[in-house]
Order: sequence, then structure tokens, then C-alpha cells
Amino acid sequence: FKGLLPLPLQRGGRSPPTPACQWRGWGAGRTEEAGGQEPPLARSSPLTSSRPGPAPWEDPAWRAGLGGFLACLLPSESSCLKCLLFLSNFLFSLLSLLALAIGLWGLAVKGSLGSSWGSPLPADPMLGLVLGGLAVSAVSLAGCLGALCENAFLLRCFSGGVLAFLVLEAVVGALVVALWGRLQDGLEHVLRLAITHYQDDPDLCFLIDQVQLGLQCCGADSYQDWQQNLYFNCSSPGVQACSLPASCCIDPWEGGASVNDQCGFGALGLDEDAAQRVVHLEGCSPPLLRWLHSNIRTLGCYAIGVVLVQGVELLLAIQLVRALTVHKGAAGSGGLSTGTPPSVQSSAKLVMSE
Repeated sequence: FKGLLPLPLQRGGRSPPTPACQWRGWGAGRTEEAGGQEPPLARSSPLTSSRPGPAPWEDPAWRAGLGGFLACLLPSESSCLKCLLFLSNFLFSLLSLLALAIGLWGLAVKGSLGSSWGSPLPADPMLGLVLGGLAVSAVSLAGCLGALCENAFLLRCFSGGVLAFLVLEAVVGALVVALWGRLQDGLEHVLRLAITHYQDDPDLCFLIDQVQLGLQCCGADSYQDWQQNLYFNCSSPGVQACSLPASCCIDPWEGGASVNDQCGFGALGLDEDAAQRVVHLEGCSPPLLRWLHSNIRTLGCYAIGVVLVQGVELLLAIQLVRALTVHKGAAGSGGLSTGTPPSVQSSAKLVMSE
């Protein structure tokens, strides 16, 4: 065995000193020596605690700091709530920001943004898209960031915004049900007003054209309603006098790839027998009412679906706020609470043991 012993022991000398990196415990101070070994590291060593008193993990300040770190680690159920809330609001944020960008682009193209400074808000359909996108994006971003950062204040703001949306939708739904008869009676008046301002707004022009093409109609009550338009009136001196928009034509494409804008020229000056071979004679108010009556259930299902999604979002946010409050309160009161998951407790014990 002589060749296996260290050189100092072979010569009868002292054993080699204990390596300085050997762990001697936190509350060292023991002076045990065995076989002539050198004493362990002093209390002032950087690897040992130089502070008298209890061990670090017994210090309330140290435990509070560990509890603050563990407060960020939610149980698995709360983590699922956090992920669901974040992903859903991230999707809604993207959609609402897209709507906001489209609305701003539409206002900028038509020059409504530059001309509206210092004046009342313009009655523009794009303005509703901008305001709606701005409101939804603000609430969705609050929920998204609140779930991601585990911020209870942002989550409460998100819950308040969703609750405000639900109240507003309930009020609008109640008004629609209560005033349904008056709304149907006012539909023809709205169509006549839109016909009068047909050339004033590109969005309004596009909307009327799509309604007339989709329902295969012309005007509000009949095709003669276009006499109320300043440009299409037969007394107008312009080239569009006694004419109709191309969307009133039975075949606006006339076999081509693009719409023939002159297919309705002179149609208001024709008798009904000649006009019905070129344009639609029925107004858009009756078919639009029939379409609403036939699709009222589908529209109601869409509205109920939107309300249900918002209700689920609200419940998720409230549940996540409760989980954050309970978990952080428990972690702050005792560092390692009894509600801490076993995986977190084992990680904390490993940190304390090291």
C-alpha cells in the first residue's frame, strides 16, 4: 500500500491540508481536528456566514425575499388561466388594432383627419371603426399585459372595460327590441337620405352599391327615388341627368370583366316596360326588411356568442386576480406557505440547502 499513500504519509509527515473549497457548513465555528488536520475555514471566510445569529433561511427578511420570488410562480391552474387570458386578448388586440389602422387609413385617404381639426367630428362611417378599434384595443391590451405581467391593477381595468362593454351591449339590445317597429319604419327614410348624399362620401357610395347589387334592387321604395339625387335628377344639367348608378342595372358587367358605369344612363327617362329590361324597378326597403326577418336568428346567435366570449373573459380575469391576491398574500406572510406547490417547495428547499 505504500505506493497508494500520499507522499507526506509515506515519509511519516502530516496529512495534506483540507482543500479550501470543502464545504464546512453555514454556522461553522467548530474547531474539531482529526489526525493533525488543519482547522476548518474561519467564520470570516467568504464561503461561510460572517454574521452572528441564526442561519440565513431563518431570517425573516431573507424569507420575505424568497416569498416575493415565489409569488411570481403560480400554481398550474392559475397558469392555465393566465395563458388563456393572454392568448385570447392578444388575438383581440391584433384584430382591434387592424380595425383601427383601417379606419385611420380611410380617414386619411378621404382627408377627414386634416379637415376635422377645430371642427365637430365628421359623420363618417370610418370614424365608428376608429373609435371602436381604439376602445377594444385599449381594453384588450390591458388584459393582455395584465395576464402576462401578473398585474392585478391592469386586470381590474380590463374587467371594468369588459363589464362596460356588456352593459352597453345590453342597453343597445334592449333599445333594438323595444324600438324594432320604429326602426323598420325609419329604414326607408335612412335609405332616402343615403340616396341624396350618394356622391358626398365614397364609403356611403360603396355601401349603397353593395346593398343594391346584393339585394338586386334600386332606390328606397322604387327606382324613381333617385330623382331626389342632385346629379341623377332629370332637371340636372350634368351628363348623369335622368340616369341611375351602375349598381341598379340588371347586368352591370354586360358580359365583361369590369362594371359598365354607363349601363344606367337615361334609365329614369324610360317607361317601366323599357326600364325593367335594363334596371331593377323594386326599391331596397322591402327586400332589406325581408332579409332582416329571415336572418334575425343568425344575427341573434352572433350577438349571444360575442356576449358569451366577453363573459368568459371577465370570469377568467376575476379568477386570475383572486389567484394572484391569494398567492402573493400567502407568500408574503410566511415565505413558504402551505399553499405553495410541492415543486416550488422543493426548489426553495434546494436553494436554502445550498
